[in-house]
Amino acid sequence: MTPVKLYPPKPEKVYFFGTCLIDLFYPEAGMDGIRLLEREGIEVVYPQAQTCCGQPAYTSGYHDEARAVAAAQLDLFPDPWPIVVPSGSCGGMMRTHYPQLFAGTEHEARANEVAGRIYELTEFLLHVCQLRLEDRGQPEKVAMHTSCSARREMGLGETGPALLARMGQVELVEQARAAECCGFGGTFAVRHPEVSAAMVEDKTQAIEATGVRRFVTSDCGCLMNIAGRFEHQGKAVSGEHIASYLWRRTS
Repeated sequence: MTPVKLYPPKPEKVYFFGTCLIDLFYPEAGMDGIRLLEREGIEVVYPQAQTCCGQPAYTSGYHDEARAVAAAQLDLFPDPWPIVVPSGSCGGMMRTHYPQLFAGTEHEARANEVAGRIYELTEFLLHVCQLRLEDRGQPEKVAMHTSCSARREMGLGETGPALLARMGQVELVEQARAAECCGFGGTFAVRHPEVSAAMVEDKTQAIEATGVRRFVTSDCGCLMNIAGRFEHQGKAVSGEHIASYLWRRTS
């Protein structure tokens, strides 16, 4: 069983681990996550030497290579502040798999300590910041896709929907089989493109069937996969990281 996580009071400072996909493809989502935290009066520290969490190598079975990449991240967070990650995928890797990856090594204690300070962004906003939202947007219906890692590894299937429920002008429409994977899975989409394509086709059909014209997600891998499929289909359904969606409608 996953132990109950006791959430701390809102801190004065946090570290922000930006993730590769945000750095390379969706930098505004990272900036909007930082803006949401700063608006709560929190100083955000972004270690400039951060790179990849090591998940692509780890899930591909290259554990030695994953340890080399992940070990470079462990010393980036020397002070005992929370580490906020705008991705359940990377957050799941760091919180759940770092202790396993470094078990029996010289980095074991440090990996366990870092893992204990990892928070996915929506989790942190909801449970630590107790975020209050003043929705200034027009009435809108949206669908929410929560990544497999956020839902299953981190147990955060409800944090994104709970934040959207606090938006007075937003109606969250439930899609069929909401818990199903979109087919991205990092390197899975590369190793098994036909299977991945069939899975994302099912996901886009489920979202389109709700009648919404926008979906939100807390993981940029899922965002890239689902939005890319809609674009390939020529459908007028757009996607947005939940950090950008919340910031845009409350600014």
